[in-house]
Formats: sequence, structure tokens, C-alpha cells
Amino acid sequence: MSDTPTDAPPTEHQEPPELRRADSLVLVNTGNGKGKSTAAFGTMIRSVARGWPVAVVQFLKSGKWNTGEEKVARDLGVEWFAIGEGFTWDSEDLSRDEAVAREAWRQAASLLSSGTHRLVVLDEITYPMNWGWFDTDEVVAAIRDRSPKVNVICTGRDAPEPLLELADTATEMRVLKHAYQSGIRAMKGIDY
Repeated sequence: MSDTPTDAPPTEHQEPPELRRADSLVLVNTGNGKGKSTAAFGTMIRSVARGWPVAVVQFLKSGKWNTGEEKVARDLGVEWFAIGEGFTWDSEDLSRDEAVAREAWRQAASLLSSGTHRLVVLDEITYPMNWGWFDTDEVVAAIRDRSPKVNVICTGRDAPEPLLELADTATEMRVLKHAYQSGIRAMKGIDY
């Protein structure tokens, strides 16, 4: 199928020759467009609705931000770890931010290996990986060697190639237009 829109509705569906079930999947939402975390949280809601235990680890967003998705997730019983320190350009101490991100990674690695959760969302994990705050190969190995029933969603721009190779599904969001570019602030209920 082509990404080019047409006026005619599709009349065929191209199914892979053999479909099989997987114990768990790895999804990566990357790219410079809005919606990476939002898509992950949509899947989080779907998982909760199926009765799955879910955990979210946020590597940059601070627990002080009071986001709508965290509020509803906690209300639904999701274990939420907003361990980050916020935007790096606002930081007064990047070495502290790095230490906090490493702690978030320790928490995430524990969640991946324990098998307690059917879904673990690693929100904005690509940033500290790309900055060398923790080793990409270690992250990829922990995801690859996770407990068999643990599904994983990784979000963030510039997903490292080894993470993309590991992914069962990788989606790239791209900006066509964004309100912020025209000077509009983030809006409660839409952006957070």
C-alpha cells in the first residue's frame, strides 16, 4: 500500500503469509513530531482496560508537573514513576539530572525483569540514551532479556538504531505544523 492518498477506498488487504502470536512486543515511538508519549498513553489506557498491570517511568518529566495523563493513570491503578528533573535547558545542574536519570533507569530495569507488569512505558528514554547518561547496549539488552510477558513502549526523539532494530513496531512522528511554532503555549488538557 502507498502512503499517497487516493479518492478510492481500498479494496484489498495485504496480510502477511503467516500470522503468529507473540508473548510480548516492543514498540518505539520516535521522531520530532508531537504525539510520541500521547500514543504510548493511549496504549496504556487500552492495557488497563484489559486488566493488565501497567507501569510508567518518565525519564525527563518531573513529578512536579502534575500532568493530566499521570492523574488519570494513577486513578486507574497505574504505577507511575516521574523521576526526571525536567527540561535540560532549564537545568541548574546537569550532573544531578544525569544521576536522576540513572536512578530512573535502575527503576525501569527492575520493572522489566520482575515480570510484575504486562506493560512498561519508558517515556522519553531516548534522550538520556543519546546523551550517554546510560549505555544504549545495556538498555537494549534489558529490554531484549525482559520477563517474557512484559510489553514495552519506548518514546523520545532520535531513537538509537539498536533500539529500532529490537522493536517489533517503530513509528516515527513528524511535525507538519505545531501551535508552539507560532507562539502558542502548551495547553492543559491538550499538551499536558
